[in-house]
Amino acid sequence: MSDPAPLKVSSQVVQEGKPIPMSAVYTGAGGQNISPDLSWSAPPPGTQSLAITCHDPDAPTTVGFTHWVLFNLPADLRSLPAGAGAPGKAPKGAVIGFSDFGESAYGGMAPPPGDPPHRYQFTVWALDVPTLAGAGSTTTYAKFRFMIRGHVLAQGTVTGTFGRSG
Repeated sequence: MSDPAPLKVSSQVVQEGKPIPMSAVYTGAGGQNISPDLSWSAPPPGTQSLAITCHDPDAPTTVGFTHWVLFNLPADLRSLPAGAGAPGKAPKGAVIGFSDFGESAYGGMAPPPGDPPHRYQFTVWALDVPTLAGAGSTTTYAKFRFMIRGHVLAQGTVTGTFGRSG
């Protein structure tokens, strides 16, 4: 499959390259843990479902830290309201996978105190399958990325930052 087409992703909460407000920060880091609103451009023909992830590539692990895995979203969806990452708040039929917090829910920003600000990549994926067969609420980011191999028609990312003083 060729390189995925670009999607334009935007948010009122997460602005490209700017600090993420406390509303989207994890409660354990002093925030409200509300997943941000997201909007995106129309995916290419052949898109059968959408997915969203939030990943911190700067976390002090060898693989980063995943804050949100959401998949089996309808192909005609063009936005999510703030709070859609909470259990029971995702669109009908969508599945919230397992974050690195060990929950099937959105988990906000929580870098170690004193670290330089981390990048948080909110990515929208346009997929050529209607659902991820065999995936469920315990599907991790690693398993999600494996399952979408060869099925990504388009993707786009908006990246915000967040840091905590020591």
